[in-house]
Amino acid sequence: MTARTRTGVVDRVRAAVDRRAVRRAGLLLVLFVAGWLAVRAFGRGYHFFDMKIYLGALRHWVDGEDLYRYAAPVSGLGFTYPPFAAIVMLPIAFLTATVAGWINLLASVAALWLVLSALLAPIAGRYGWSRRWAVAFALPLALCTEPVRESLGYGQVNLLLTGLVVADLVALRRRARAAARGGAAWRDSPGFRFLWRGGFGAWGDFWRGGGWAGVGIGLAAAIKLTPALFIVYLLVTRQWRAARTAIATAAAVTSLAFLLAPGTSLAYFGDVLWNTERVGNADTTPNQSLAGLLARLFDSTEAPTLIWLTFSLVLLTVGLTRAKAAHGEGDELAAFTLVGLTANLVSPVSWTHHLVFLLPAVLILGDAALRRRDAARLPLRRLGAAGQAGLGGMRAPIWFPRFTGARHAAAAVAVYALIVVSPLWPYQHTLPQTSHYADGAWGVLMENSLALLLIVLVTALPWRPGAEPAFRPKPWIAPRQKRRPRR
Repeated sequence: MTARTRTGVVDRVRAAVDRRAVRRAGLLLVLFVAGWLAVRAFGRGYHFFDMKIYLGALRHWVDGEDLYRYAAPVSGLGFTYPPFAAIVMLPIAFLTATVAGWINLLASVAALWLVLSALLAPIAGRYGWSRRWAVAFALPLALCTEPVRESLGYGQVNLLLTGLVVADLVALRRRARAAARGGAAWRDSPGFRFLWRGGFGAWGDFWRGGGWAGVGIGLAAAIKLTPALFIVYLLVTRQWRAARTAIATAAAVTSLAFLLAPGTSLAYFGDVLWNTERVGNADTTPNQSLAGLLARLFDSTEAPTLIWLTFSLVLLTVGLTRAKAAHGEGDELAAFTLVGLTANLVSPVSWTHHLVFLLPAVLILGDAALRRRDAARLPLRRLGAAGQAGLGGMRAPIWFPRFTGARHAAAAVAVYALIVVSPLWPYQHTLPQTSHYADGAWGVLMENSLALLLIVLVTALPWRPGAEPAFRPKPWIAPRQKRRPRR
């Protein structure tokens, strides 16, 4: 082979290689390695701890014993979910903890991929990014965060429940797009007629029109009670059809559980539901809810009831009010995120692996930074010097356009860094052996860092007007001008 031939082969290979794809693949590899190192540095030994408790309780139940009287041999912890959740988990009852844990891990990673796809799709489309690559880059960044790595490591179901809730967010988006195109109401659509009259050809219209909105939230609320706050949100924002669907779904599957396991259901709703001490003391460091924060601040195993109820009501009102405002201004993702964060705060117990809605909060802050930067650059870029001089009362931003949105970008980076590092573990304390003030003010701040972050986000998370509306915008009609009377 001559030198010229070899040169021609090399040129053809270079031409065939997509350099951008190679760079992206290299960056993706770097992100996965960095994520793995972060888990090694800031994660803990998990060994499917919670999955072992689930399997022990399910086997105890199958053997004819009371599901909620099971206590794990070492920790003494038991099953705390509603009976419908136990029925759903029954197929894995006789698998080993390792096999069941890996099945849950793979299903949770798949759910996380779908959630990221749903959340990034509007943003990627707005900026002209490749959605597949955007999700691929986001996946390792999400896997190394505290809520995700703990959910996967413990064998928890939080990512699966988040997937159900986000499925309803997607349905509301599709319903809004269908309405904007002039589509009929869902009950008048072919999808509704399919359910009542048959006709498999209508599934496409049912899917594209978001006819299932509310089913995911209803199922999530029947498996774990915390997502029920999303039903309250749907009622507050007057999304009546989705709210009715969610309530009907939750009621239907809960009734099914009553039929299949009446004694277990009565035990749960009559006793277990109200006994929060089954999962441990409120002051336990991983409990980053408002109740946990107050218990640690008072250096007590339980939060003062009246103070907790008062602040919970205030934060609940603030969270739902801000979520309603975000919905009204066309940012349904921010509204859902505020509801999820509020639910974490007001719940008596919110372990760190429950705080999955911190991930979309980071996404919202980052997108808000980009939107503000682009909005600030637009007049300067398109108008030129002459155009800027003719703006009259309008003026350019005080900051340089490239720095507009910097505070939102800094907030996104800070929140992400906090949920990766999760600084509460080095300052973990257990009463009565060690006071929560043993490490001083800095220790108190670190031990309650995620709870304080929740409060800040519920009260200050921005929303992006018009980013993701879940309603049909009303057509704007110019006001009529009054005619001046002739003289």
